[in-house]
Amino acid sequence: MGVMALTLCFCGACAAEEVTSAAPDIVKAMNVMWTLIAAMLVFFMQAGFAMVETGFTRAKNATNIIMKNLMDFAIGSVAFYLIGFGFMFGKDAGGFIGFSSFINPATDAHALGVAEDWGLNFGTLMFFQTVFCATAATIVSGAMAERTKFSAYCIYSLVISLIIYPVIGHWIWGGGWLSQMGFHDFAGSTVVHSVGGWCALIGASILGPRIGKYDANGKPRAIPGHSITLGALGVFILWFGWFGFNPGSTVSAFGNIGHIALTTNMAAAAACVVTMCFTWIRYHKPDVSMTLNAALAGLVAITAPCDVVSPLGALVIGVIAGIMVVVIVEFVDKKLKVDDPVGAVAVHLGHGIIGTLCVGLFATPELAESVGIGAGLFYGGGFKQLGVQALGILSTAAWVVPLAIIMFTVIKKTIGLRVTREEETAGLDIYEHGAEAYPDFVEKSV
Repeated sequence: MGVMALTLCFCGACAAEEVTSAAPDIVKAMNVMWTLIAAMLVFFMQAGFAMVETGFTRAKNATNIIMKNLMDFAIGSVAFYLIGFGFMFGKDAGGFIGFSSFINPATDAHALGVAEDWGLNFGTLMFFQTVFCATAATIVSGAMAERTKFSAYCIYSLVISLIIYPVIGHWIWGGGWLSQMGFHDFAGSTVVHSVGGWCALIGASILGPRIGKYDANGKPRAIPGHSITLGALGVFILWFGWFGFNPGSTVSAFGNIGHIALTTNMAAAAACVVTMCFTWIRYHKPDVSMTLNAALAGLVAITAPCDVVSPLGALVIGVIAGIMVVVIVEFVDKKLKVDDPVGAVAVHLGHGIIGTLCVGLFATPELAESVGIGAGLFYGGGFKQLGVQALGILSTAAWVVPLAIIMFTVIKKTIGLRVTREEETAGLDIYEHGAEAYPDFVEKSV
């Protein structure tokens, strides 16, 4: 009987029951693994931003650019853990802001509960959200490159990570009022890219253009970056990292990650093709830097709707991005007269807005229903979802723009936002850091 009992406990039914009972733990482990891998890809995007910004600016400022991209992640990691996470995912206060889980959220019951709600452990959720926060902060660096004080950069990166980004994150991803209305931003066209883009636009406007950017008549003059090669490397790194940014936002190894990877790639590729053709016609040459930026524009534009649009819809979004990136870059440069050395405003703000609206235009009924939102206008859904998306865009601007104006103005009036004319002419590497990125490199005067 003893042997028979032992045999029975290993029968097929018992084995199936054992696997079933263990399945939730297996699922969570796989979700944690996938989310951590995705977060590591997003972290690697910091290298992409550093290369894009360095390549598209002059050699005399390369060390400064690298230092800024290093420190916005480091400062943001500490600030978000201590304070930002609490504002984003703390106990909801009227749908506007989270307000708990400060200083040491790893031991806070509410924070641990939030991680459980996401199907993750706390460390995985915190790391994943930290790398997204850092992305929003680093967007500002490129638009204000080559003339911003390093000390000022550290301060505004801190403020963005502490309060500006987390509040918008709470509205949309933390259970706040926009999410309750059905606003949909799957991976951050608004939360990450528009927030960083609005700060970049305000900061670059208050800072003013680089010396020599505009002539006496206000006509813009090109200031070429020192390495298209580095810029291209950065774009490829960012494109690669976006497969963590978008598919990783499922925070589930069993989510629709294949579909999201496909739509993400399709939008970027279509944008590149269209911009190459558009600039070939417009400038009589296929513009390399603009086409590189088109890849990023397509990626930003697909970030919000990547889970609710079809591959064909993603292709159309890429076509729109491929045209609009050229139009917006020229508008910012020639009409607004905002000097943005890397095109950050056009890529992140312009296409963050476009991508957010595309949810309300291209969301298919089946995919929209699966996430609890309305179908897009072009799929018979009417204007309801489009209206919610537009409200989210306007609300984000209403929060970010005034705070950015206050932040940059206070910095300008206190420690100063801009380096001196002498420092800008000689290069920030020497004056701000006492080191050159290319000590044996002789740069032509610009």
